[in-house]
Amino acid sequence: MTDSAGSRRTGAVASGWGAGRRRRRRWIWAGAVAAAVAAIGAGGAGWAAYVTLSGNITPDEAAAAELARYAGERPPSLVKGARNVLLIGSDSRAGRGNARYGRDSGTERSDTTILLHLAAGRRSATAVSLPRDLMVDVPACRRRDGSRSEPEFTMFNSAFATGGSACTIRTVERLTDIRVDHHVVVDFQGFQKMVDAVDGVRLCLPEPIHDSAAGLRLPAGKVTLDGARALGYVRARKSLGDGSDTERMDRQQRFLGALVNKVQSNGVLLNPAKLYPVLDAATSSLTTDPGLASLRGLYDLVRDLHDIPTEQVRFLTVPREAYVDDDNRDQLVESEARKLFERLRRDAPVTVVRKAPQSASDSHEKSGQDSYTQSDDYDEYRGDDGKPREKGPGAASDPVSPAPTFRGNTAAEDVCG
Repeated sequence: MTDSAGSRRTGAVASGWGAGRRRRRRWIWAGAVAAAVAAIGAGGAGWAAYVTLSGNITPDEAAAAELARYAGERPPSLVKGARNVLLIGSDSRAGRGNARYGRDSGTERSDTTILLHLAAGRRSATAVSLPRDLMVDVPACRRRDGSRSEPEFTMFNSAFATGGSACTIRTVERLTDIRVDHHVVVDFQGFQKMVDAVDGVRLCLPEPIHDSAAGLRLPAGKVTLDGARALGYVRARKSLGDGSDTERMDRQQRFLGALVNKVQSNGVLLNPAKLYPVLDAATSSLTTDPGLASLRGLYDLVRDLHDIPTEQVRFLTVPREAYVDDDNRDQLVESEARKLFERLRRDAPVTVVRKAPQSASDSHEKSGQDSYTQSDDYDEYRGDDGKPREKGPGAASDPVSPAPTFRGNTAAEDVCG
C-alpha cells in the first residue's frame, strides 16, 4: 500500500507475515469462519448472524463475466485440490471513510497484491507478493466505462486501475501461467475496521517512527496500533528504512502476522461476543468472486487450513530486480521466477530461507536483486492426500533435480522476538 511514486528496489525481499510461539498456529479465517458456521446450530439468532455476515460480502459479478469472456485463453488447473487465491489491497478513495486518504479520481490501484497458493491436501501454503511497479504485459481489458483498453507493457498495478480485478487476474495468469481460482479485494476502510474490531494490534518497533505524511509518531519498542495508525504504518515508505517497496512489503506481512497473533491470543475465536464484530468488520470489507461471496463459500475454502504447520506457511516476493530501462521499476529475474511459477503450477514443494548478505561483494543484493540458493531437498509430487506420487500429469517436470530455495520466511518466525 503506497503512493504512486516509484522507488529503486534495494535490499532483501519481504519477510513473512508473522509467527508464533506455538508450533502449529491456526489461521484467523479457519477458526473464525468455522466458529461462525457452527453458530448456525444455535438457532434463529445464529442463522440471522450468518445471513448478515454473508450479505456483507460483495460478489464481483463484473469480474466473473469478464473472465468468462476470456475463458478460452486462461491456463488450466493442473492439480486437483490445489487452489490459487489472488489477494488485492485496493487504494480506492471512493466510498464512506476512504476520502481521508486522498482525492477520489474515479480510479483505484492495487497497492498490494499477493498470490496465495494452497497445496492439495492443504499440506502447505505459499504467499507470493507481486510488486506494484513490476513491468508486465497487461492485456486489452474492459474499462469501468465499458470501453476497451489496448494491450500495454506497463506497471503491474495499472491493470487494476484500468480494468479492476478481472484485468489484474488476467495479467497475473499471463505472467505466471497459473490459474487463479478465487480473488479477494479489500480497501483502506476495510483494513482499518478490521484492526479496530480487535482493539488494535501490538508491534515491536526496532526504532522510532516519525512520518508526517502518514501521520505517524511512534516510539521504539512495543506499541499498539489502532486502525488509522496501522494503515499509516503499512502504507508509509519514504521515511522508513531505505524507502523501498521491499521494506514496505516486509512491514505489511509482519503486521498481518501480528494481527493473526492478536486474534488468536485474546480469545476472539472462542468468544461469540468478540467474534461477531471481527467477522462483521472483515466480511463487510470484502469484494470476492461469486464462489467466495458467502460465509459458507469462505468456510469451504479455509476449513482445512488449521492443520497446516506454521513452518509450512511461506512468504516471499516474486524474484525481481531493477528494470533495465528504469531503476524505479522492477522486472522479473526470469530464470528464478519461472522456477517458482512452475512449482506452484505443478503443486511442487517450495522452500524459503532467510539469508543476509555475506559481504559488500554481494553486488546483486546492493542493486536490489534478490539472492537465491539451492537446497538439498529433492522435488516430489504429492496428490490430494498429500502423499508422494510418481511423476505424472500433475508432477513437476524433473523429479530428481534439486528443489530451488527462495528467499523469504515462514509464519513460524516470531514477530516480537
